[in-house]
Amino acid sequence: MARVVGSDLIEEARQRGRIVFELLPGDIVTDVARETAARIGIRLVDGPLEKPAVVQADGATTLRRVLHRRSPKWVAPSRAGSKTLRRYSKIAFVGSGGVGATVAHLAANADLADELVLIDIAPGLAAATALDLNHASGITGTRARCSGGESLSLVAGADVVVVTAGRARGPGMTRADLIDVNARVIRTAAEAIRSAAPQAIVIVVTNPLDEMTVEMLTATGFPRERVLGMAGTLDSARFRHALARAAGVNPADVQAITLGSHGEEMAPIPSLARIRGRSLQTFLTPEQIEACVTDAVMGGGQVVALKKSGSATLAPAHATMELLDHLRGARSGPVPVSVMLDGEYGLSGVVLGVPAHLGASGFISVEDLRLSEEEQAALHRAADAIRSRLGA
Repeated sequence: MARVVGSDLIEEARQRGRIVFELLPGDIVTDVARETAARIGIRLVDGPLEKPAVVQADGATTLRRVLHRRSPKWVAPSRAGSKTLRRYSKIAFVGSGGVGATVAHLAANADLADELVLIDIAPGLAAATALDLNHASGITGTRARCSGGESLSLVAGADVVVVTAGRARGPGMTRADLIDVNARVIRTAAEAIRSAAPQAIVIVVTNPLDEMTVEMLTATGFPRERVLGMAGTLDSARFRHALARAAGVNPADVQAITLGSHGEEMAPIPSLARIRGRSLQTFLTPEQIEACVTDAVMGGGQVVALKKSGSATLAPAHATMELLDHLRGARSGPVPVSVMLDGEYGLSGVVLGVPAHLGASGFISVEDLRLSEEEQAALHRAADAIRSRLGA
């Protein structure tokens, strides 16, 4: 069919930055279109025009050419072998409440393991959650088999045990208020893990987290590489969220880390935080930065105050998944996690949140970050507070 070339098509070509408009055989060009083209400087050319052949090149070749033009001395690195992500044989969840059930749900959707086992002292709760997850697999198509029960012996043979069991905080309570009651829960779980899953990596989520990680280490007798506390991942997420809101950007635009204790002594690290690759001072005032630090410290308490009964579940579950991904090789680089320190940052004999590299065997090494004097002091104050609460 003949195309009628009017002034609207000429205007559209101008908006696209064209200086030539190709007229195809059979086109009908209106007088207004010719006047418009002459007025705005677009040449009307009879086509079809011969177009240069497109040179085809794969992405890797194109990238090498660009890098070579920037620096002729650049040499392409050798091609690395394909990376195979670890798939867990079995993940056990001690505690099937809000956090435990949500982590199990996320793990099932991500198809992380062949088997997911939920355990809870509440009769029927773990089994019901497992059955619910199995029903969901008819939609998600996950291969993970889920089961649940009340006996801690179900941890047998687990690659990873996620411990969320324990009393949750109520309004007005600090995490430290839970030490005595939850320490008993941790010791009971540790006994079962030590005997039934002696090679497992344990992720402690129960509050007060740093103190309960110490209890788990002591009760299992496991090396520090295989007992981790999930804290810094959650605290860092809260810090990034606060900074993103204050700066009016997306959370993905923010890089920030929080170290220290999972509590009032936590130590957000503003000196290393970046928004779109630039320092915080580029976007925020000192007062705004301090408010974001406070928001990160008080974030868990804000959820507790609103919820009235129980504490946060969704963000802690996603933070736990971040650790599981690091352990299986899906993520790389340092991640904030609570580990027993042995000289790192000038501290020993205390569990504290620090940036660490994780792998299939658990904790590998601590990343040494350059902190300001005040941030380093905050880290040591957190260590002193944890020792004091444990009577050390």
